[in-house]
Amino acid sequence: MANQLSPQKLEQLKAKAQWVWNQTLLLHKRAPETRVASSLSDVETFVCLYYGDLLQYDPKNPRWEGRDRFVISKGHGSISMYPILADCGFFPLEELERICTAGSFLGGIPDPIIPGYETINGSLGHGLGVASGMALGQKNKGDDRDVLVLVGDGELSEGSNWEAIMFAAHHGLDNLTLIIDDNGIGMLDLSVNILNWTPIKAKLDTFGWEVFEVDGHDIEQLHPTLAQAKSQRKGKPKVVIAKTIKGRGTSIENHPLSHILMVKADEVDRLVDQDGALQWG
Repeated sequence: MANQLSPQKLEQLKAKAQWVWNQTLLLHKRAPETRVASSLSDVETFVCLYYGDLLQYDPKNPRWEGRDRFVISKGHGSISMYPILADCGFFPLEELERICTAGSFLGGIPDPIIPGYETINGSLGHGLGVASGMALGQKNKGDDRDVLVLVGDGELSEGSNWEAIMFAAHHGLDNLTLIIDDNGIGMLDLSVNILNWTPIKAKLDTFGWEVFEVDGHDIEQLHPTLAQAKSQRKGKPKVVIAKTIKGRGTSIENHPLSHILMVKADEVDRLVDQDGALQWG
């Protein structure tokens, strides 16, 4: 596959993913109301995009016209973005200490007051429609910048996503890349028990999308897959189905109720050492 990572770059991205996993747990310890399970399943996706030279962005000018647009539809599951944005220079790292406290712009559900976020991310099911509109607008302006959007698999139960899926295919939005964080668990049960839309690959192919599937935690495979999808221009929107594990590496991993469960403070202390290294397994 094209866009393979060098061994050095691969190790750098793996190290960043470990650091982000660690910081996400520490954020959850400070603010237990955050949705930690959802935020752990997309760590490697965020790391590949922001540290793997896949996104065009300017932390000193978050609304830079030349940026790629990245819409995070599953906003509640993007607390793992906070340390990345801080580390990349969108805001000071010290702000992480104030999450969910009075005067902090880092809330349990992010919105555009946070430098680096494009949209309101509360109600699910809207991100793909918004991103599709952005992509059409970019095309009409002759702008070749990309639009990416991250949704959770449970979010696909919202009918508005399927309207957007048809819209994007109808308009041939090949500047649009959808990333599905397919961790298999919705808010209160396994996704297939809430509304079974499987097999998702076959459905999206039938709807006229270019479909890629990958292990969402395997950076060696994930990065080139994202790179290939983002760069491809064949008159069709692209989707990367990233198979992930909800709550990965914690006691709530793959629990049907992991979406609403907390990782206790003493478990965080056990999993994360004082130097910030991960203690998995």
